[in-house]
Amino acid sequence: MKIGKLLLTALLGAACTAGIANAAAARSQIRIVGSSTVFPFTATVVERFSYATPFSAPILEATGTGGGIKLFCSGVGLGFPDAVGASRTMKASEFDLCQKNGVEQITALNIGYDGLTLSQSKQGIPVNLTKTQLFQALAKEVEVEGKIVPNPYQRWSDIDPALPANVIEVLGPPPTSGTRDAWVELVMEEGCKQFPAIKALEKPRHDAVCKTMREDGRFVEAGENDNLIVQRLEHNPKAFGIFGYSFLEENMDKLRGTSIDGVEPTYEAIAEQRYTVSRGMYVYFKKQHMGFIPGLKEFLAEYASERAMGDEGYLSDKGLIPLPDQQRDAAEKAAISLTAMARPAR
Repeated sequence: MKIGKLLLTALLGAACTAGIANAAAARSQIRIVGSSTVFPFTATVVERFSYATPFSAPILEATGTGGGIKLFCSGVGLGFPDAVGASRTMKASEFDLCQKNGVEQITALNIGYDGLTLSQSKQGIPVNLTKTQLFQALAKEVEVEGKIVPNPYQRWSDIDPALPANVIEVLGPPPTSGTRDAWVELVMEEGCKQFPAIKALEKPRHDAVCKTMREDGRFVEAGENDNLIVQRLEHNPKAFGIFGYSFLEENMDKLRGTSIDGVEPTYEAIAEQRYTVSRGMYVYFKKQHMGFIPGLKEFLAEYASERAMGDEGYLSDKGLIPLPDQQRDAAEKAAISLTAMARPAR
């Protein structure tokens, strides 16, 4: 195993240190995969970077967080991505996969925060929802009169007569998406805490009930392309879509965000942490590719800079919620020094 890892590193060195010309001929562009939510932020950095430096514009692909990290962790060398965007932290199992495949040094950059929204067309009926109601609307199994049963709720009014009598239809990301992981953690798991019969379950069964989305058509997996969800909401005022705040902000002329637990998803509410359905955004860089892939270190420096990530940075214009100053400074220093991340706790 150790010999295999050394061989992978040696192959990278052989491919890239044969000369800048040979490396450039093999791959002259940085390759970045990952989260569709992080995609617009990274795309903005790519644009600035390609204008301001002599390096080629990086290749950027939206694969979803889970799929992107799997590609990133597949190996070291010119055939593998140099960086991956993630709308959640890397899991311990993913870190272990990286280590197994020779990706032994990873630099993590926390770029800021994003809120998850339940958004709808401005032509739809405005609603105010709780995490408990959202769990009841979207879980595969729910608690009814002390028993755990397949989800019987077909209309919002079945959950609460004060809600519209519209059929429940929520478009959201697939299991490979970091947005899906975050929604389950921040909404579904929180919402299920209000039900005593679910709370009394043993852990494996409890987790299955709290984390499993329904599969009867009321929740629709709409793929990794959040723009497609936006388009479908425009044509169906009764439907809702789950995606990051940045996509809502880009489409404020036609969409509105739904209040969750009495708080609307606004820039200020997310920044002040009053809106609790929010998560950190990350880009992970392969330290072993630094110095071999042209411009990779410089791209990381641009992404981590105050002009990009700061309070007045150009990413805030795209809907990114900046880190507090002290935290942002620490993130920049760790990135510039190529500090290798430790194994996540879980």
